[in-house]
Amino acid sequence: MLKLDAKDQGLLALLRDNARLSVVELASRLGVSRATVQNRMRRLENAGVILGYTVRMGSEAAEPAVRALMSIRADSASEAGVIASLRGNPNVAAVHHTTGRWDVIAEIQTDSLSAFNKVVGALRLIDGVTATETNLLLESYG
Repeated sequence: MLKLDAKDQGLLALLRDNARLSVVELASRLGVSRATVQNRMRRLENAGVILGYTVRMGSEAAEPAVRALMSIRADSASEAGVIASLRGNPNVAAVHHTTGRWDVIAEIQTDSLSAFNKVVGALRLIDGVTATETNLLLESYG
């Protein structure tokens, strides 16, 4: 599995917010060269981290087959790194820093239970994660 550093995670976060940003704009926001962004994007694509570039659609669009909320407890010293790793995962739709029993809640989306199982397994292995609880979403109401 490809190890994502802070620049990779930052790049993925920018692309998730707006996949139409130019390579020049991405490089400027990350503080790296255009060639660095192009090389990292190519490496992430080849490794299967970036599967494509897409459009986010409104509420009328079809929902992913499997959606879940993962509650995560993290070591205090590792919390920022856990959040960055979650934001860099293409199956994590949103990350929420919270108070209470859990430190972070991640919204997970996959196309199948098999893919979901792999994603959950990978997220549990993030350095600094000490406990998780995952709940499948059966239905959502607006």
